Amino acid sequence: MPTMATATDRPGAAGAARARDLPDDRQLVGLDDGHLVPLAGGGHLHPAAAAAFEKLRTEARAAGFDLAVASAWRGYARQLAIWNGKLAGERPVHDDAGRPVAMADLPLPEQLAAVLRFSALPGTSRHHWGTDLDVYDASALPAGVKPALSPEEVAPGADFDALHCWLDERMAAGESHGFYRPYGVDRGGVAPERWHLSYAPLATRLAPRLTTALLLRSWEEGGQPAGLSALVDSLPALLARYVAVPEGWAGSRATA
Repeated sequence: MPTMATATDRPGAAGAARARDLPDDRQLVGLDDGHLVPLAGGGHLHPAAAAAFEKLRTEARAAGFDLAVASAWRGYARQLAIWNGKLAGERPVHDDAGRPVAMADLPLPEQLAAVLRFSALPGTSRHHWGTDLDVYDASALPAGVKPALSPEEVAPGADFDALHCWLDERMAAGESHGFYRPYGVDRGGVAPERWHLSYAPLATRLAPRLTTALLLRSWEEGGQPAGLSALVDSLPALLARYVAVPEGWAGSRATA
């Protein structure tokens, strides 16, 4: 297939003419950023998701929260660096209790499972789509502290719990402007991420397009992830466990 420079985490202006289209296949796997627009305060999303998020942010502000973005669009190259760094022991890997995982002591399939619990396989991250972002309440963040995006921060009574309780209420009422949590509960794959919001009107249309064949093409163009042999052998099962999200994750009002 034709090659093209891998997108960075800072989209350029070249894709503005196509920004209102659904992402194409290369954009779906994070290899091109032409479908994005910038968010106020940093980060990039698809135009429809960005417009909806600004409405949600305005309403959050009126409710006393500063709905801030910790991470929005993330390109293939960035996801590949995260993935390879964790499997190489250059980045920490933690278990559900926050304890470091001794990766070198595990066989490769268990290493993959440990990384996939919290980090997406390159080409499969929902952050590639321009529909998903990680959020926090900047007004509740202690001075000089950056959000860690950890379960402790969003636990009952913790710094960001009040924001997420407000979001819970908006989602239940169908008043979250299309944003819901794809990883709101533990299904045995990706760990619950209360901070992860997804713009369902677009995300539900994009998810079925992420096929094994498309993923393999993305690895060929963007760079092969570590653990390739084990990944290829078990790819359908990995996609079912760590990528697919059951129908109904966004409730019955996902087009709100």
